[in-house]
Amino acid sequence: MPNIMELILVLPILLLSLSIHEYSHGYVSYLLGDPTPKQNGRLTLNPIAHLDLMGSLVLIITRRIGWAKPVPINPRYYKNPRKGLMIVGIAGPGSNLIMAGIFAIIFRTVMFFANINSVGAISTQLSDMQYVILRFLLLAVIVNLSLGFFNLLPIPPLDGSNILRGLIPSNFDKYLNKLQGPIGMVILLILAYTGILWGMISPFVNFFLGILI
Repeated sequence: MPNIMELILVLPILLLSLSIHEYSHGYVSYLLGDPTPKQNGRLTLNPIAHLDLMGSLVLIITRRIGWAKPVPINPRYYKNPRKGLMIVGIAGPGSNLIMAGIFAIIFRTVMFFANINSVGAISTQLSDMQYVILRFLLLAVIVNLSLGFFNLLPIPPLDGSNILRGLIPSNFDKYLNKLQGPIGMVILLILAYTGILWGMISPFVNFFLGILI
């Protein structure tokens, strides 16, 4: 498929996936007693409310990984701030992995009714419209798996850092705090540019893609 066509298919997937990811963070934080996401208008699936310029550019370039504008939360509203942060952190990538499963079910259902036995046969046995639909669903699975495992990396500001923070003793927080802000972002950009980042998450993406598809 030409790159421009794949980009056209990927963009709505990215917008939907990022919106649900950030909404999940905000909604779980809200359920834990934090009114901040609602007060800031982030309990919405409107992608405009969640878009981050740099994260969106990385997404468009890589078509696999990126980030949205973090939902503002206030852990002081949680009964247990460390546990609350960990739960909120799990919600985002968890939503992407669930979406990957849902898209995979739809993909396999369409494959069944189209009487296609393997992914490799898609381009040879289907009409153009059927091919585009299945390609869209396959990309949706890949993108959501990629976003899910990418955000589980324990590098601030990714969700994995808050998950890790909830699992380790508080005296280790100082090491994670050093990576907050520009340092963590620079590390992520370097890892993305060098291809190391995709090398870190691709084994997990490919493993679960093989199970789901």
